[in-house]
This record gives sequence, C-alpha cells and structure tokens, in this order.
Amino acid sequence: MGFNMRKKNIALIGYMGTGKTTIGKRLARKLGLTFVDTDAYIEKQQGKKISQIFEEDGEPAFRRMEETALKALMENENLLISTGGGIVLSEQNRKVLKERTFLVTLTASPGAIYSRVRGNTDRPLLQEADPYQKIVDMLRARKPYYEIGDIMIPTDELSEKICVERIVEAYQKS
Repeated sequence: MGFNMRKKNIALIGYMGTGKTTIGKRLARKLGLTFVDTDAYIEKQQGKKISQIFEEDGEPAFRRMEETALKALMENENLLISTGGGIVLSEQNRKVLKERTFLVTLTASPGAIYSRVRGNTDRPLLQEADPYQKIVDMLRARKPYYEIGDIMIPTDELSEKICVERIVEAYQKS
C-alpha cells in the first residue's frame, strides 16, 4: 500500500457466533465508524428476513445478494462492516474484502459457537438434527477462506475489550 493509502473500511469475517456483531458495534463506537451488518442491509433491501430469503429464493440467490451488497458498501468510507458467515465463499467477495478493507477474522471453537447460537431459529444453516456437527463440518470447510484476514482474533479466548483493543492496535499500524 503506497504512502498513506490506509484502507477506509474495516470488515469482520468469521463463522456465525464468533462475535462479529457484538465486537463490531463496540469497535465502530471506539473508532467513530458507522456499523453496518451485511445481513441486516440485505434484509432491508429485500424487505424480508435472511431465513425467508433462503427458504423462498435459495442460498445461491442470497449469495448473489451478498455480492451486490458488498459492492454497494464499498462505495462508502468509514464503515465497520460485519459480514455474514458465508460471505467468504465467493472468490469475488474475498478479493474485494482483502483489497478494499482492513480485514479482521474472528474465530471461536465449535463448542463456543454452539453455545452462543443454539436455539437461535434465525440461523437457516443450523436447522437440522445435529447442529454441533454441522458447525464442525462448516468450520473445517471454510477454514481457508477465513484465514485471509489481516489479523485473527480468537473471541472465545479473549474478552470483548481485549479483542477490540487488539484490532484497534493492528488497524492503526496498517
């Protein structure tokens, strides 16, 4: 990155339940950025819940909506973008995130994720017989995509406050 080409937006990637919304809101406040959640953004654009989009339009249609949403958000600056867990499945999204944002990967163990998201009916990908095994399998499949972050933060090992401090420190050095 040339002289003073600091990336204007910060994006958080990671599996569901790793703390993207919680840490994202806190980080946005601390840095004076506008918090945007891609799922909430898509719900507002489409006028329906993500679970409804999955049900009525299917996952491929939702993934296209994610690409469109991310592209639109990149037209802005000073955003803290909390992404949906599967946004990294698209090569185009990975490229945009890597090139245009300071990219933070949040991680957590399958056990921590399970205890954070179990019983949440708004998670279309977990509506099955063995959600814990589904988490383990999806984490394994998505691992290489999540490893593209400029920094990785294990949210099950660190307090929210320390997670935020580490991200701020890394961002300011970037």
